[in-house]
Amino acid sequence: MTAVDLPLPTGVAPAGYVPPYQNYVYAYPHKTAYRPLHPRPALTDLWADEPQDALSLYLHVPFCEVRCGFCNLFTRVGAPGELSARYLVALERQAEAVREALAPSARFATAAFGGGTPTYLTAAELDRLCDIAERMGADLRAVPLSVEASPSTATADRLEVLATRGVTRLSLGVQSFDETDARAAVRPQRRADVEAALQRIRDAAIDVLNIDLIYGIDGQTPESWIASLDAALAWRPEELYLYPLYVRPLTGLARRGGGPDPEWDARRLDLYRRGRDHLIASGYIQESMRMFRRADAPDLGPNDYACQTDGMIGLGCGARSYTRSLHYSFDYAVDAREVRAIIDDYVAGTTADFRRAVVGHAMTEDESRRRHLLQSVLQATGMPVANYRSQFGADPHEHFGVELSRWAERGWLVSEGDRLRLTALGLAYSDALGPELFSPEVRAAMAEYEGR
Repeated sequence: MTAVDLPLPTGVAPAGYVPPYQNYVYAYPHKTAYRPLHPRPALTDLWADEPQDALSLYLHVPFCEVRCGFCNLFTRVGAPGELSARYLVALERQAEAVREALAPSARFATAAFGGGTPTYLTAAELDRLCDIAERMGADLRAVPLSVEASPSTATADRLEVLATRGVTRLSLGVQSFDETDARAAVRPQRRADVEAALQRIRDAAIDVLNIDLIYGIDGQTPESWIASLDAALAWRPEELYLYPLYVRPLTGLARRGGGPDPEWDARRLDLYRRGRDHLIASGYIQESMRMFRRADAPDLGPNDYACQTDGMIGLGCGARSYTRSLHYSFDYAVDAREVRAIIDDYVAGTTADFRRAVVGHAMTEDESRRRHLLQSVLQATGMPVANYRSQFGADPHEHFGVELSRWAERGWLVSEGDRLRLTALGLAYSDALGPELFSPEVRAAMAEYEGR
């Protein structure tokens, strides 16, 4: 599916369009809706009755060599005083506590290392990170394993460890091949260094290379955007992610007064359209608003993890875990001082401390329905209505008739047989569409967090 069924406007919003969207929508509930849990539930109780035959494992590394101007992830610059080594010791303690809470038969169907920048760790530390994942019960050489990296940390010794340990996908955060655009995003880098990193990745023979690029950077032109895309395409990456630039509170760009002018949304939509069409013309299939996959990319085999229904185990600061009744994690922050304090608390945690959930959001039946619909319909292939009926015993229109009708009236959504699918226009407005499904409780919690 190429999602080219409707043309995209250049700066003209459809009738009934909601206000400009300012956040990625990739998970629900949003992390800023999580709150401290009182009392803190034991992990053994949370996981006692959960299906554990197809779990996802995520390990978070909250360190970067530099903080990009647009970044609102849970990360800090540097790891002074052997902090990375102490962090791994704490990660081992947490892994021990979490593994005790899972059934002996628990199986992981997929794994990922994110951050931050996992490859900020040394080669030896990356090897140790893989050991922790293996001790959790994940067979890294048998399941899809994705790792995030930056050009400056994608060194030959680190890549050798990752390739040896079974990494099937490496995602490189390039953001722009244009040095002027990169500086405007507070991501200073030399193109020659980016190209050298890409060559090292290809030499490591990891099956799937993904390149992240950003559009909507201040001063970026259609010409510089297409040139950046062409520079990426020269490496024939199996995947490309195109991210719109958002200027969020507490980020570097926000502090510098960066952000949209009155025509920014229109320019960003135009750059999205140009990038989408350019990749489709180059033989890529659109999987979602952001994700494009090369039509002849290698098949990595079956992946039986379903994000709508299967559980997730997250280890480390910034990592979230999902059960059917509760989504939980550690505290979240963007401000550098708060991030440092949370990491210090994590590193000091005992095995007993890690046996309980700290912050989270209860997943009621209503929240679960919203999550299932949102995470299904935002994919270009859409949502089989039968899957929703099987999960919740009703047609989605019975629960979300107002929202679905509104999207159809805007030209964002169509019904094709037993499948609800976004049009090309709907995919373009994915980040506006998603928040319309947020519950009043989640909206209130997010607003309260932003107002702190």
